Amino acid sequence: MPVRILMVCLGNICRSPLAEGILQSKLPREHFIVDSAGTGNWHVGKQPDSRSIAIAKSKGLDITHQRGRHFNVADFDRYDHIYVMDSSNYSDVLQLAPNAPAKNKVNMILDELFPNENVDVPDPYYGLENGFSNVYNMLDEACTLIATKLLQ
Repeated sequence: MPVRILMVCLGNICRSPLAEGILQSKLPREHFIVDSAGTGNWHVGKQPDSRSIAIAKSKGLDITHQRGRHFNVADFDRYDHIYVMDSSNYSDVLQLAPNAPAKNKVNMILDELFPNENVDVPDPYYGLENGFSNVYNMLDEACTLIATKLLQ
């Protein structure tokens, strides 16, 4: 049975789709399933933000097939690892956790780079264009470490 990983941000159109695409590109698909979701439901069924699509494309990744979806309690049963992009997402996801084992699946993604520092991946949605490039680079570093651990 494949290992299932979920990336979570607020709207599921900027950060988590990038994290999904990046991690998916680093893991063999026959052994790992990577998905993403948002704690908010504003963008359910929509493609990632065009700026996320563009930065991913510039790095050789196609995330245009992804569609936004809302995080829900059943995700704790469906996924082995849940990575959140910021402390707000972390709190929102933990509030839905039905038990301690579910809570133990949830981690801040940048804790991979900065253990126990609770560093947020900044939301580039309202920022400058280079915000998407900066976010991509952060997520690429974190996903490299995640992939290395998962492949051991």
